[in-house]
Amino acid sequence: MARYVFKLPDVGEGTAEAEIVAWHVAPGDRVAEDQTLVDVMTDKATVEIPSPVAGTVLSLNGAPGAMLAVGSELVALEVEGADDQVPSDAPADPLDDIPAAALPTAGVAMPAAAAPAPDVAPVRPDGAVPALLVRRPPGVKPTASPAVRRRACDLDVPLQFVAGSGPGGRILHRDLDRHLAGGGGEAGGVALAERPPSPTRTGVSEVPVRGLRRRIAESMQEAKRHIPHFSYIEEIDVTALEELRLHLNAEGGAVRPKLTLLPFLIRALVRALPEFPQINARYDDAANVVHRFEAVHAGIATQTPGGLVVPVVRHAETLDLWQAAHAIRELATAARDGKAGREQLSGSTITITSLGTLGGLATTPIINRPEVAIVGVNKITERPVARKGAVVIRSMMNLSCSFDHRVVDGWDAASFVQRVKAALEQPATLFMDPPR
Repeated sequence: MARYVFKLPDVGEGTAEAEIVAWHVAPGDRVAEDQTLVDVMTDKATVEIPSPVAGTVLSLNGAPGAMLAVGSELVALEVEGADDQVPSDAPADPLDDIPAAALPTAGVAMPAAAAPAPDVAPVRPDGAVPALLVRRPPGVKPTASPAVRRRACDLDVPLQFVAGSGPGGRILHRDLDRHLAGGGGEAGGVALAERPPSPTRTGVSEVPVRGLRRRIAESMQEAKRHIPHFSYIEEIDVTALEELRLHLNAEGGAVRPKLTLLPFLIRALVRALPEFPQINARYDDAANVVHRFEAVHAGIATQTPGGLVVPVVRHAETLDLWQAAHAIRELATAARDGKAGREQLSGSTITITSLGTLGGLATTPIINRPEVAIVGVNKITERPVARKGAVVIRSMMNLSCSFDHRVVDGWDAASFVQRVKAALEQPATLFMDPPR
């Protein structure tokens, strides 16, 4: 038998290191060729690394969250053969230096520590039927259903001092009734001065910043460190656009994808950007070169269970409304399911970010470096607006855009946003041939 060392391969062009996300094997496991060994993350894409050979896992290099350089030892395997395929002085498995207590015990059910029994309050000295007040030790929380908690809140009864008769000490409705009958709570006649103090909160939790969360933190930090941001916010009357959108959705039925605001916004950007090539650009500040693009590769900031990613609608200038809507939906689904590949999460030339109905009145979005502009969509609300001397109700939306002031001047940024505003407020122009 021989010891085979599998090193971390280059999982993407220019990648220097990757983060261990999750292991799919453990020491002692028998693995087949091409069986997935580990998930690693580089940039914002998670990649599965398969085994190049069949064998038995001897050791793993790196716990989840560890950063490994490309070319460093990833897995040691025992394989068929006569000679070891690594030097005899190969480094020991780093996991050997980690105390066993610090390693996860996957698949092992650990018994829960028994909770200390709460102290029951003594009988009241006046001889009245006592309230079943209990004093739970610090950190031990009462358990109860949402309905019981809501009722206790309405009755002003702190559950911390109610004895529970359900499984595991769970507080039931009958426990509330018994507590109140014994004089507990405001409804039972206990004076406010007699009520026990509310429990203090002393817990502190530590959450490691790793995986996609770490990538997001690094990207945001680099963007704010390198880019002098300035934001421009403009309100847009989208009443006509909303009427058109609803009409097209009704006409399309189940055959065509439902249109949101984003396909219309992409179309407006595609029409405006040729006039402002310095905005559809990427700035290589190391080489001090701005790359201006004729193609519009629109990044769509998408919230996923793991954090924010930016899948890219490529060549948006070639798409109609429904093709753009389909592309946005497919990319967002892939991103949320963790199936978006590196090629789908890179290469954008301008980014759109939207919080939907949570969009607020205005935002100051951070530029997706190395791009030089980001367009932020705020929520659409009906509000009174003055039109030709009369107050009317219109559907209004703010557009919040940020620009890299090294590349984009304030006048150009304002002019660009005004072009987008004009297109969205007169949506028929979105379907007209651009002037030559």
